[in-house]
Amino acid sequence: MSDYLLLDGYNLAFRSFYAVPELSRKDGMPTNALHGWVRTLWKLAETHKADGTWVFFDLGGSSRRLALHPSYKANRTSAPENFTVQVSPMKAIAEAMGIPVIETQGVEADDVLASAAVRLAEEGHKVKIVSADKDFAQIINPSISQLLPPPTANPKLGWRLLDVAGVLEKFGVKSTQIVDYLSLIGDTSDNIPGIDGVGPKTAVKWLAEYGSLDGLLLKKNYISPARFQPLLADHEKRLRMNKDLIRLETNLTVNLQAGVSNSSELKRLLELYELASLLKEVDKR
Repeated sequence: MSDYLLLDGYNLAFRSFYAVPELSRKDGMPTNALHGWVRTLWKLAETHKADGTWVFFDLGGSSRRLALHPSYKANRTSAPENFTVQVSPMKAIAEAMGIPVIETQGVEADDVLASAAVRLAEEGHKVKIVSADKDFAQIINPSISQLLPPPTANPKLGWRLLDVAGVLEKFGVKSTQIVDYLSLIGDTSDNIPGIDGVGPKTAVKWLAEYGSLDGLLLKKNYISPARFQPLLADHEKRLRMNKDLIRLETNLTVNLQAGVSNSSELKRLLELYELASLLKEVDKR
């Protein structure tokens, strides 16, 4: 049995971007995200001693989800240019550190990462998904856990591990009920509308009583509060669409080749982007 880390690339990259004060190369190219990125990858390597680490990036949107719901993620603004210019260097740095970058055109990184996690778990390994994305809670099981980065607004909380018990404590439902839970309350970050007036407490109450969204919809004419009976009937199609949008794909073929670190290439990149303080540490690590 081995232990593996699967990193949600953009999730960690944005956190690196916003966590580090403005920093740039002499020619004006921003390097703040690069600095935070290297620090984060080193911290994970030191703390978790994984047998293998991969980082997953989006390469275009999800063709499947956009076909279902053309407004999927339409509420998101474009990433700032001073972030996007640092993405390719971040990928190159990860590769030089021995962390392969995995990306698939037309498939969201979340689905590719979830497929890799489930496969590794089925092979008998332990997996930690490094991301703040709540969607990953749906695949947490005794072999798969989620490592939550320190919140940007409250970094003193530090890194936190979300396991099976943690999902129940955090959301009030089991990991197997997360898709139904999010389908009911919606997910504003992905522009997925829930049912008006249905918040976490109501969703938890219904799922505790009926077990699943399917069980709830079978009893939609009898639920309480009674004011939700017509809403559930009117929005049954939307709820089933929400499930399809929120459910992660776990059966994709993912090529998980081992990474090979290249300290000379890492030094070259750190020198190129004028990250002098990091360059001094490479040999020590």
